[in-house]
Amino acid sequence: MAKDIRKAEYGWPIGMPTCESLGDGLWEVRTTLEDRIARVLFCMAGRRMVLLHAIIKKTQKTPLVDLNTAKTRKKDLETRLREALKAKRKSESKP
Repeated sequence: MAKDIRKAEYGWPIGMPTCESLGDGLWEVRTTLEDRIARVLFCMAGRRMVLLHAIIKKTQKTPLVDLNTAKTRKKDLETRLREALKAKRKSESKP
């Protein structure tokens, strides 16, 4: 899995078969292991790849609970980044 994550991180943007868009800014790194299929759900924050959730797939579709976990974590990340940017701007505007 690490090789596929590194390939996606340093080769971004990259498409199939390594990465696939899940919509709304979510992506998955696809890895086929010996007898299983692994996925790492991630988003991009600027030029940084943020890993949100990893799963071993048992069905063809990504389970909704895992998709929702990644979406929740992505929203939390976006909120924290906005707040940090606001705080930075506020501190820079003080004399």
